[in-house]
Amino acid sequence: MIKRYILRFILLVLVALVAGGIVWFNFFRDKMIAQFFANMPVNVLTVSANKVEPTTWTPGVEAIGTVGASMGVDLTMETSGVVKEIMFKANDRIESGQLLVRLDDAVEQADLAAAKTKATLDQQALVRAQALRKTGVGTESALDTANANAETSIAQVAKAQATADLKLLKAPFAGIAGIPKIDLGQFVQPGNAIVTLQDMDTMRVDFTVPEQQREKLKVGQPVSFGPTSDALSFKGVVTGIDPKIDPASRLVSVRARIDNPEGRLSPGQFVQVRVELPKEDNVLTVPQTALTTSLYGDYIYVVVPAKPKDAAAQPADKAAEAKPATGAAAASEQKPAAEGPALVANQVFVKVGRRFGGVAEIVEGVKAGDDVVTAGQNRLSNGTHVKVDNTIDPSKPVEKKASAQ
Repeated sequence: MIKRYILRFILLVLVALVAGGIVWFNFFRDKMIAQFFANMPVNVLTVSANKVEPTTWTPGVEAIGTVGASMGVDLTMETSGVVKEIMFKANDRIESGQLLVRLDDAVEQADLAAAKTKATLDQQALVRAQALRKTGVGTESALDTANANAETSIAQVAKAQATADLKLLKAPFAGIAGIPKIDLGQFVQPGNAIVTLQDMDTMRVDFTVPEQQREKLKVGQPVSFGPTSDALSFKGVVTGIDPKIDPASRLVSVRARIDNPEGRLSPGQFVQVRVELPKEDNVLTVPQTALTTSLYGDYIYVVVPAKPKDAAAQPADKAAEAKPATGAAAASEQKPAAEGPALVANQVFVKVGRRFGGVAEIVEGVKAGDDVVTAGQNRLSNGTHVKVDNTIDPSKPVEKKASAQ
């Protein structure tokens, strides 16, 4: 019996030792893992950052417009005939009243010559009748008849001249001629298009805006135009606002004038339009590159000093406390202290307002003086240690940065 109790006691001691060893091992393992992670070097990422400052914001009403010439028309003939002369070429600059096309007008010119001859004879007869009347030989009736014949002849000459002029096509205003749509010897009918004439010096842009923005627009407001919203290099003014709202689309038609001295705009061209509204002061903005969109909303990263517990996570401090370094090691360990205080990037959700020209208005979430990450935030997470270096752009590949230097 005593041996049995001794054996049981030995087994209990062995079990207690094994259990204690396991507990001690787990405790030691957890302590070493915690110490390892506590002494693990912090990964510091390089980013670019800008300080948020109140700026002057120029709001605007944006739309899509179509360019048209201030004066443009497709010229046609008023009468039929065979084309005798074409006195212009495509893209010629045409002066107002310049002769462009002449139809065969031989018959009309003959009628005009006959009318002029008869008018000359009737005028001579009127002179003789007036002389005879002064001498008392001629009668008053003969003088009236001669006067009526002379006036009728003048009217016939004017009619023949107008008929002959129908065979001529003249420019109603100065502009640029298009491609001729007729050939010599071609028979044309009234209404057939001959050529387009466009005044390219002054253009107009027609666009539409929603009815909710109708009250923001006024005649005379400055307008910017361009092929894209980032290249609005043309300037103009609003010249007309349609007082009627389209009931089908709920849009308002607007027209603006724009000078085109270099001829870079063409009728029918598509352009981006921005009507500039009065400026607003003290608006907080950030570059649109600083914004990140997620399912939970838009957010940015703000650079702030690291908290003491975050700064203490760097192993260099503990190593310095455990054993003072000497020589080259001391110089290498003292370098990080010269780089300034530790910084972290905090994720901040923001409410975004208007956007234009690569800049976004921030309504809520940031305040003046905040340092906002503008490049390199795709590698960040909340609380990441960062180093600000605005001399480089971390968003560019190393090869591009090297080639740019």
